[in-house]
Amino acid sequence: MQATAPATTQIPAPDPAYVLQARGLTKRFPGVLANDHIDLDLRPGEILAMLGENGAGKSTLMNVLYGLYKSDEGHMYVQGREVTFSGPNDAIAAGIGMVHQHFMLIPPLTVTENIMLGDESTRGAGLLDVGAAEERIRRLAQDYGLEVDPKARIEDLPVGAQQRVEILKAFYRNADILILDEPTAVLTPQEAQDLFGIMRRLADSGKAIIFITHKLKEVLAVADRIVVLRQGHVAGEALPETATEAQLASMMVGRDVILAVDKGPAKPGEPVLVVDNLQVRDNRNHVAVDGLSVEVRAGEILGIAGIEGNGQTELVEAITGLRKVMGGHIRISGRDLTNATPNALIDAGLAHVPEDRHKHGLVLTYPVSDNLVLNTYDTAPFARGVFRNDRAVLEFANRVVKKFDVRTPNVTVPARNLSGGNQQKTILARELSREVKLLVAAQPTRGLDVGSIEFIHSQIVAQRDEGVAVLLVSAELDEVMALSDRIAVMYKGKLVAVMPRADANRDRLGLLMTGGTVT
Repeated sequence: MQATAPATTQIPAPDPAYVLQARGLTKRFPGVLANDHIDLDLRPGEILAMLGENGAGKSTLMNVLYGLYKSDEGHMYVQGREVTFSGPNDAIAAGIGMVHQHFMLIPPLTVTENIMLGDESTRGAGLLDVGAAEERIRRLAQDYGLEVDPKARIEDLPVGAQQRVEILKAFYRNADILILDEPTAVLTPQEAQDLFGIMRRLADSGKAIIFITHKLKEVLAVADRIVVLRQGHVAGEALPETATEAQLASMMVGRDVILAVDKGPAKPGEPVLVVDNLQVRDNRNHVAVDGLSVEVRAGEILGIAGIEGNGQTELVEAITGLRKVMGGHIRISGRDLTNATPNALIDAGLAHVPEDRHKHGLVLTYPVSDNLVLNTYDTAPFARGVFRNDRAVLEFANRVVKKFDVRTPNVTVPARNLSGGNQQKTILARELSREVKLLVAAQPTRGLDVGSIEFIHSQIVAQRDEGVAVLLVSAELDEVMALSDRIAVMYKGKLVAVMPRADANRDRLGLLMTGGTVT
């Protein structure tokens, strides 16, 4: 009997109409299939939006395209030529640039020094030719509408200008393909609109852009085409002119999602939190909260809007006992709890969803069950004298995991094994499974997908409707506007405005967030 030769896999031929192609890209990690035979096409002059839940595989795919990861299977073509990257330098050499969500800039250095770092212009006996680099950066900035001063120091630039520096850095290295990872996460509405204009000009000049975001409105506003990933697969494609936010959300999570926050009018009662002339310093001993006064009443959500770095973090940490107050007072339900311990604040009915869930919200190596009793482990029924009642802990954990839809194989799994959304639900379950008078929620949906956001928003509104006072601090202006009954704007450590939600709009808030005034 003659042996049959094994079938050979036909390597797909590149299509010259595309500047970037991926065929069958697959990436595995231990126990996880992050990308499962993904096909992707990108045309010159196209803005391609990439949507997907947390864990859908977006970041992994971008890291493969940029050479940070090596795929286990599949082929990639750039400008019609098959490529294999061993690192980002190979991707840069092939004309791919990436702007990460957290900028890779050195604050004390100038714009020029940051851009030329690793690709230095020299003259004579190996001396740096900073002047030539500055001139080239000016030409690039003018060509692409990326206004920036080459001599300015990064630490003196606003966030939107720093992002332009990152984009210029990619084009300084002759990028034809630009990957933008959550580019509007730290921008004001006006800065985001400026970025969209820049993206369109870049696309019109022939540059190809992959745009990763979880903001559906932005996708519909700026993308030419939309690709949705779900569980490592391409779940589908859509065109902005025919797609809706609801359709995209459904494609992302595999079910219908309620995008609008469902809440009735607030019924505010007496003040629960009263902050009077508060003064707080940051880690560098600079004034971060400067004479701030505000109150939050029972049965209302007060949202604080502002660009990150204007004292919001220090305000929340002072209220929740994580940072020392230098002046002023904090009262909860009439009790002066200035510089009180976290335990005293918990006893007063404070619940806290911290902005950094890994640093302040969870002990990642502990099981889910232990994380659910971090602030009540020494109280009944979880404690019997000096001994822990493990049975009571497990029974409680199983009950609240079900109630708060925490998706975990069991409650003994370490918290680090959960997705970001389920980690946040674990924190919410712990904080809201006791008597609460004041909920301080800082960046409660940061980095979460639309399904998790929908659930967390519903829980915050439910607390308000039960008479809890809610202080919401979020860098997401849409979130502040959707949830809040009143909105305060924070700028350079001060509250510059407080208004009913009905009086707020994106333009007005965006202007106040940058220190402007409105009439």
